Amino acid sequence: MSRPTIAQLTTGTLTVVAAAAVLLAVSGSRGVFEIAVLVAFAVALGTLATALLVTVAAQRPAAGSHRLQPGRTSTPEYAAHR
Repeated sequence: MSRPTIAQLTTGTLTVVAAAAVLLAVSGSRGVFEIAVLVAFAVALGTLATALLVTVAAQRPAAGSHRLQPGRTSTPEYAAHR
């Protein structure tokens, strides 16, 4: 698995902060244990978001990999069949 980019880490961090803020605001928790559980859930959610972004990015073809190789023509496939 490749390392996450800055954009992927930023997305994960934003997910953690937003999820923690929403969960704490909606739940109305006041106990330390309850808050710790909600924050841990938010961290897990942010980690999942980053892992999914890294996985999706790894499945995409590399930029420039679709360039023509020597000896190949630039005729589209649909134009070759007449």
